[in-house]
Amino acid sequence: MRTLVLNAGYEPLAIVSFKRALVLVMNDKATVIERVEEDPVWGTHGVYDRPAVIILARYVRVPSSRRVPVTRRGVLRRDNHRCGYCGKAASTIDHVLPRSRGGADSWENLVACCLRCNNVKSNRTPQEMRWQLRFTPRPPHGTAWTAGAPSAATRGGSPTWPSRRSPCCRGRTSRSRRLGRAPS
Repeated sequence: MRTLVLNAGYEPLAIVSFKRALVLVMNDKATVIERVEEDPVWGTHGVYDRPAVIILARYVRVPSSRRVPVTRRGVLRRDNHRCGYCGKAASTIDHVLPRSRGGADSWENLVACCLRCNNVKSNRTPQEMRWQLRFTPRPPHGTAWTAGAPSAATRGGSPTWPSRRSPCCRGRTSRSRRLGRAPS
């Protein structure tokens, strides 16, 4: 089971094991916001609620310059599992400039790629193939990348985390809702 950790300002900070979350709660470093009712944790000294979402007692400053490490899973997630060349479902990654020609393992040189395009492209550049990339590869940004996406973690049988708003914003409607627009 995984637990979503929210910063004191209610922004997602990390996804941790329920054991780590329970330690934070027992040491008064966090408070349980959402629990898994039907699955308590049995200990030698009692029964504890299994945390699904916790909030830290103190605000933790996250450096904005924190770089996300390049991984196969990360590239596929960044590109929404779509091929950078044809747009079909992607299962592999491709070096835009092949490694044999000095291409680096960097966010700017890797794209998600379908098996067919990856095999056809082989050891060539998109320019040599007269192919056009659908987008310019860039490093990911935002708290979803530094904390991990809850949607990715829920596939492993974790609870679905409800959307959270800070207490000062509860009851308020968003500007787009007031103006009659669909949320973006």
